[in-house]
Amino acid sequence: MQRLFPLAGLLRLRHLEQDRAAGELAEAHHRSRLLEDRRARTREQLHGSLGNPTNVRGLNALAAARASSRSMLADLDALGRTHATALASAQAAFATARAASIALEKLEVRHTEAVRAEDLRDEQAVLDEISATRWHRDRTESETEGRDA
Repeated sequence: MQRLFPLAGLLRLRHLEQDRAAGELAEAHHRSRLLEDRRARTREQLHGSLGNPTNVRGLNALAAARASSRSMLADLDALGRTHATALASAQAAFATARAASIALEKLEVRHTEAVRAEDLRDEQAVLDEISATRWHRDRTESETEGRDA
């Protein structure tokens, strides 16, 4: 049996793909967190802009600021949906890459166990040969001593 796992190169490739997918997943999580923080700050600003306008100009400025903030929130919500889709895609890609790695890892474990079992069989055969040789030698010596006596 081959000492090295014959699919080791493919396993390394699968691990690289899994690492890349994990990096993309981490990046998607990071972008989602940043977006969520930005949405929270925008909402705080919207709620914090409850001023008491004293004239029509102030009322118009307050209405324009609120409309702008609501528009920004709508844009951020749309961007959030896009990020959620990207996050789901990254999670699926990572799960697929991990599954491919796991299958090869299981094959590698089986190969390692088979090599180990073969090594133990070979070692046992050598020990049996040594034992049989010694037994025959001891038997021959005792027969020789029995004839000489």
